[in-house]
Amino acid sequence: MVSGHRQLGRSHGGFGHRSQTVFPVLPDQTAPHSNSIRNGNARRSCPEGGWNAGNGMVFGAALTPHIETTAIALLALTEDAEPAVLQGLNWLRQACGQCSSAYSLAWCALAFLTYQDQAVEVCIARLRTTLTLSRVLNIETLSLSAIAINAAEGTANPFQVLI
Repeated sequence: MVSGHRQLGRSHGGFGHRSQTVFPVLPDQTAPHSNSIRNGNARRSCPEGGWNAGNGMVFGAALTPHIETTAIALLALTEDAEPAVLQGLNWLRQACGQCSSAYSLAWCALAFLTYQDQAVEVCIARLRTTLTLSRVLNIETLSLSAIAINAAEGTANPFQVLI
């Protein structure tokens, strides 16, 4: 099982401080604080690639990345071409191939779409299969899956504000 794989029907209040740090960057990447947050996110990546809910290393031990946190961090780091971003994408491609959680696959798809990564095709196919074979009742999972599938079918970026 890949770390970060979330079972459907779980209850949680968030992903920990890493995602709480990433989400404020998504709406406005031009805000004065966004550069320091992006730099902090890049520095806290896990050695094998990807991110978890905190630091990548604790007391000299490498921690395991999580799918959702990695995808969300990649969404926040779209302006960066740091090695951590490339390693994160590589890790996410591998993790997506082993994932059976619709929620995690939807986050993967959004990250792959943002980076125009061809892994999005396999990810969306896995997401559709997962939604077909499992009984998803969680509105958060269904909504995120619909956003990812709709974005993959069209040219719309679900995070872009059009005025």
